[in-house]
Amino acid sequence: MSQTAVITANQAAKASEPLMRGLRGLCPACGRGHMFRKFLKVADACPDCGEELHHHRADDFPAYLDIVIVGHVLVPILLAVETEYAPPLWLSMTMWPAIALIATLALLQPIKGGVVAMQWFIGMHGFEQSKGRRAPAPVPVPTAG
Repeated sequence: MSQTAVITANQAAKASEPLMRGLRGLCPACGRGHMFRKFLKVADACPDCGEELHHHRADDFPAYLDIVIVGHVLVPILLAVETEYAPPLWLSMTMWPAIALIATLALLQPIKGGVVAMQWFIGMHGFEQSKGRRAPAPVPVPTAG
């Protein structure tokens, strides 16, 4: 295995930890403080470790991801149920929009937390200083002689 492959594998392993913290709505830095102060309002800083989170630029990306995920999961189920069972129109007109609304709202905060955590990990949109603070120290290379 080459040196590049080892570094890439280590970076991927490190990225999963802040991503999982973000999906749970926790600070990507410490994993203890809450990332959100309201349903979708990211706190200015972590209440536990003080990591600044106000730099994030999630914008509409979490909503786009949410629509794609819910649509790709719900549409095949909807088509299978409608084809196999043909429920009454009134049931379809109330059940599917309600399921879509509940699924969309349930996934929106975790997706936004994951997006903000990945921005923090990568060092995007003002998180550059934070990334610089957690950069590993250079490893000394033994010299021959």
